[in-house]
Amino acid sequence: MKKLFSGIIAMMIFTAVNTYAQLTPQPSSTQSVVQDFGLGKISLTYSRPDVRGRKIFGGMEPYGTVWRTGANSATVVKFTDDVTLEGNKIPAGQYGLFSIPGENEWTIIISKQPNQWGAYRYKESDDFVRFKVKTEHLSALTETMTLAFTNIKATTCDLQMMWEHSGFTVHIATDIDAKVMARIDSAMNTDKKPYYEALIYYYNNNKDMDKALAWATELEKDKNFPPFVPKLWKARILLKKGDKAAAITTAQEGVKIATDTKTDEYVRLNNEVIAQAKK
Repeated sequence: MKKLFSGIIAMMIFTAVNTYAQLTPQPSSTQSVVQDFGLGKISLTYSRPDVRGRKIFGGMEPYGTVWRTGANSATVVKFTDDVTLEGNKIPAGQYGLFSIPGENEWTIIISKQPNQWGAYRYKESDDFVRFKVKTEHLSALTETMTLAFTNIKATTCDLQMMWEHSGFTVHIATDIDAKVMARIDSAMNTDKKPYYEALIYYYNNNKDMDKALAWATELEKDKNFPPFVPKLWKARILLKKGDKAAAITTAQEGVKIATDTKTDEYVRLNNEVIAQAKK
């Protein structure tokens, strides 16, 4: 009966808000964030309440109680590719993001039911996974609740929550290497070989540097490609291979080309390679 009553109340609130939402601004504004990640995207939609002088965690939002991780409708997160959250495998899809605040740790809940008003109809049986992260105590007040993607790398990033003087961080990862390598191998068998994209991926992920160097050399022959670009990457690859003398010579050639074409950025970047090679 209690669950039924909560469901009725939630439906009444949802209907009322949708009926009158156009008349006044929402007290807690909605934000949608889309982050490129790996070969896909992570999308996040949530409403952002303000502190407004209230005690939030351990007060308005009690410790040990499921929270919608925002205001209004429960927070929704969508992954276009498979990911892991704190080591927990999450298939591509759309989920509800709930949480349980605590003084020393938070419980993060990924629910199979993304579309809910608040946490009135939340059921633990709908959990896809739940796990714990440490509570982060923030010295500065965060007035408006904020969810943000930070520390973005090719295959890792962090999702941070900050509100009042509390927060948490969820580490996200995706494994795209096998998929990218297969794409590169396939594309290299076509007429339009992706030398540039391939050599950068090989360089950044410590793959076969001999192969990356060969691709940089092929790129130098492309008359439609700015010549100072392959010089830079060739110099970087040579430096990673340990051939400092060749890296310096190649970077110096890159500096000259970039100087002649008044491309200051590549003058600086090639000079950085020279400085590193001389250490």
